[in-house]
Amino acid sequence: MHRTSAGLLRAVNASTPADTRIYAVGDIHGCADLLSEIIARIDEDIRRRPIAHTVEVYLGDYIDRGPHSRTVIDLLTVRLVAHHAVCLRGNHEAVMEGFLQDPAILQYWLQLGGMQTLASYGVELQDGTETANDLHRRFLEAFPRTHQLFMQCLRNQFSCGDFLFVHAGIRPDVPIEHQDPNDLIWIRDAFLDSTRDHEQFIVHGHTPVPHPDIRHNRINIDTAAWRTGTLTCVAIEESTILFL
Repeated sequence: MHRTSAGLLRAVNASTPADTRIYAVGDIHGCADLLSEIIARIDEDIRRRPIAHTVEVYLGDYIDRGPHSRTVIDLLTVRLVAHHAVCLRGNHEAVMEGFLQDPAILQYWLQLGGMQTLASYGVELQDGTETANDLHRRFLEAFPRTHQLFMQCLRNQFSCGDFLFVHAGIRPDVPIEHQDPNDLIWIRDAFLDSTRDHEQFIVHGHTPVPHPDIRHNRINIDTAAWRTGTLTCVAIEESTILFL
């Protein structure tokens, strides 16, 4: 979990609506233990600093690479139902959705860490005689109905006040309403290298950084939880960003 910056305050040139606090959580990648700690910190922060309106936003990439993707989705499903959490679609969810529709992309998914996700659902890779169609069938049988419904609730973007939350970023110079959904979950250099002021302040993940990267037009909170043990959560209120 992100401990070194806990309590650090930063001001940005954007603001939430009045009496509103937004909690944003970076890429989880199967790290259910870190997510459980973050959820506990969010709940404790709300108890300690009550406010009229709170919003939880999870920035996508809940699965792959880490060991407990299924448990992560279980936890997020509860937050979505009980706390109206906003769960964005990451590129890893998009690839898994693709495999659920078409077993032909299995090898591509495995390159992104899909083997760990399959294992978390009890679907272990068999010997070389098993086909992608066989694995697809077994995964469909193991994938709970509640998780299917969770996937249907994923959003590509979420706006609140002056802040826009997306998984990867936006295409500079393209109005928000005309953004390509693929850019929102896949874009890197064209967005990361842009110094222009966007229509809103962008909160995103997707590209791992050693610590949260705050620029004048965006903040990246993907701190590679599966590799570093650091899952970052920020609390945004008015024009202040607080690291939990």
